[in-house]
Amino acid sequence: MSALHRECDHIDVLMGAQRRVVICAGTGCVANGAMKVYAAFQQEMAANGLPVLLELRTENDNQGKTAVTRSGCQGFCQMGPLVTILPENILYTQVKPADVAEIVTTSLMAGKTVERLLYCEPGKDHVCQGTDDIPFYTRQQRFVLGDCGTIDPENIDEYIRNGGYEAAKKAFLEMSPEAICTEVAESGLRGRGGGGFPTGRKWEAARRQVSDKKYVICNADEGDPGAFMNRSVMEGNPHSVIEGLMIAARAIGADETLVYVRAEYPLAVQRMRRAVKDAAERGILGTNVFGSGCAISCEIMEGAGAFVCGEETAMIASIEGQRGMPRPKPPFPAQSGLWGKPTIINNVETLAHTVRIVRQGAVRFRELGTPGSPGTKTFALTGHVANTGLIEVPFGTTLREIVHNIGGGVTKDDGSIDPAGFKAVQIGGPSGGCLTQEHLDLPMDFDSLRGVGAMVGSGGLVAMNQDTCMVAVARFFMEFTQRESCGKCVLCREGTRQMLALMDDIIEGRATERTLPLLKELALAVQKGSLCGLGKTAPNPVLSTLRHFAEEYEAHVRDKVCPAGQCKALLKPWINADKCKGCGKCAKKCPVEAIGGELKQPHTIDQDKCIKCGVCAQSCKFGAVEGLQGGQA
Repeated sequence: MSALHRECDHIDVLMGAQRRVVICAGTGCVANGAMKVYAAFQQEMAANGLPVLLELRTENDNQGKTAVTRSGCQGFCQMGPLVTILPENILYTQVKPADVAEIVTTSLMAGKTVERLLYCEPGKDHVCQGTDDIPFYTRQQRFVLGDCGTIDPENIDEYIRNGGYEAAKKAFLEMSPEAICTEVAESGLRGRGGGGFPTGRKWEAARRQVSDKKYVICNADEGDPGAFMNRSVMEGNPHSVIEGLMIAARAIGADETLVYVRAEYPLAVQRMRRAVKDAAERGILGTNVFGSGCAISCEIMEGAGAFVCGEETAMIASIEGQRGMPRPKPPFPAQSGLWGKPTIINNVETLAHTVRIVRQGAVRFRELGTPGSPGTKTFALTGHVANTGLIEVPFGTTLREIVHNIGGGVTKDDGSIDPAGFKAVQIGGPSGGCLTQEHLDLPMDFDSLRGVGAMVGSGGLVAMNQDTCMVAVARFFMEFTQRESCGKCVLCREGTRQMLALMDDIIEGRATERTLPLLKELALAVQKGSLCGLGKTAPNPVLSTLRHFAEEYEAHVRDKVCPAGQCKALLKPWINADKCKGCGKCAKKCPVEAIGGELKQPHTIDQDKCIKCGVCAQSCKFGAVEGLQGGQA
């Protein structure tokens, strides 16, 4: 059984079909042409007279046919579009429509593999046939993501056949609201949206409230740069989110649920709405859930794209039709939330975990992870790594394991592997912090990360190589949070603006000896005095890079040099006399006439005139122009 299905051996991935072709139809693969590959399979199989099934129905209908279906994100985004052949468990990577004819004749008709489309580990000769021998998969424990890469997200029958809605049925017919809250509390589940607050405690607080109306909201407003965990779960297994909402509603006594999802996630919105419609038509949602007499409804609402609406009170304001701005707490939403009624808000991943907890119990859930951070966590691994994509690992997994083993190692800018190239990882997006080489063996969990000034956040991991300017990275996140500030707090509104101005001074060569102390003082003030989580965590990337890469900041300020060669204003291009042939081509191309010299003699660059455009380096055939390393050439 594939590593993708390690948890659920009972799953019949073929549903009676003779063979199954699963095409990854997550956003990344769709953008790379997955739907064209899907169409090509239909055409090629019809042309070869193969009985093709485009939608799995009852097992009898599927007998003797080859099913060609779509799945959600399979995680291995770097290698997409992905095509899996079952039951042989062959995974083809970077498949194009032109490859489909060969796959049909070789794999589906002759029972062999197309070797050139199999994954090969970087720097090794080992060719991997499927997920069972690809390190990217075998080193993971995929539970929340387990079904995302195999089942058709738009087919409710597949979800039900794989055990779907069994946990919700158990919650409504066999468990009391108090028992559900106790089970979730004993599991140790903590919110996967960033704060890590114990989910069971939040549910119990809402359950205890006496009210004629209560609500459950799914926070799917995933706004961190480089994060796409929640989107992928909604695209790949939307019914798991609905089932989690149903369990949460039963636990607190709510009859209305709502999914607040980013409008920038059109595929997730489409599949969530289809899932709600199908669940309602089957009577899973409605006025008499599982014959219990309880009513549950679910609404999908698109947010307007404001990052601050990821904060729960700002999200509630947005749902109520007001401007998305946070309010002071207490009262907490569990006491007074949507329309002034008790409300709990959990993110997509948190709700998906509750399904497994109710189905298998708290003890089983605690088998993975750490005592203080049980279970698994999804991460979006991006940046300078060989295998970018969506992963799921137990809490306590080290950064080294994620970057070097699952991620395949750090890459240079040309894509080649650099064993000594790791510089840092930004974890948790704009709210997180920076982890360096000294943190490679740090267990990744809520408490360990908090101890080094970082946080899990929603789960974004951006790996950076040695050619990355950490000052520029901090400025990027500072610009993001400044732009996304709702403006309610003076410290957040004006403090982040002034912090960004100081960062601009640093990378543009205007900083003085007072800049860095002032930057740190201001960052601490913003951190302490802001009302909501956005403002309180906005300085984190700056403070963590100041702590771990102080020498880079000092080089920018004191020496007016960017060690990584990334900050354009601090570049000082020069011509290497030993390499220069005096051809004069660079002088002819220079738009500001900053280059001079005699023909066949080494040329020089007038730094006062130079605008660092890089045209000289681009035109030089001898590599004589130096000092522009980092991409400005």
